[in-house]
Amino acid sequence: MAITPLDIANMALAVLDEAPIDSLDQDVKAARLLNLHLDLTREGELAKHAWVFAILSAQVTGADTGSGDCTLNYVYELPADCIRPLPLTANGEPDGQPISWRQEAGLIYCDQPGPLTIRYIANLTDPNDWDALFTEVLVAALAIKTVHPLTHKAGMIDIARAAYDRALDAAFSADAIQRGGRLYAGAWATRRGDFRSLR
Repeated sequence: MAITPLDIANMALAVLDEAPIDSLDQDVKAARLLNLHLDLTREGELAKHAWVFAILSAQVTGADTGSGDCTLNYVYELPADCIRPLPLTANGEPDGQPISWRQEAGLIYCDQPGPLTIRYIANLTDPNDWDALFTEVLVAALAIKTVHPLTHKAGMIDIARAAYDRALDAAFSADAIQRGGRLYAGAWATRRGDFRSLR
């Protein structure tokens, strides 16, 4: 059965025990709030984790910036639908040899000549392309975003957060999220795959 953004919005309202809406353009508070938060929340939840369903790869050709050897002198443009790149490797495989790189806006700079295979989290906007477990996480995230202005009930915040935690735990348990793809604390250079300081 096809699912729509309206279905996602109404599932979020169901978490909050609120009445469903007929349209995201409906002139009611719930519709306005959900319409405001839906796209940004979807992108945010996609970016937080390496969702398996949203991982795509692209082979890109780059240009030599001429900045010299042992520098990040090759520049590549990220695909238009890229929310964030995953750690780059020499062969483009997740278990490949990490390479030094950095991201600036929509560009990748690295020390490898092209073509380069980039694995990335894609901005998939059609709910029918999503894993069901991601849908559950997004629904709960929307509930969290809208619970206070919509309900003004402190207890509903706990309910929404608990729904989010359960949905995320289920996604990790089912391997819907690639291990090692989660954002984590650590040295910025290491997170970007820049291991030059370790050589």
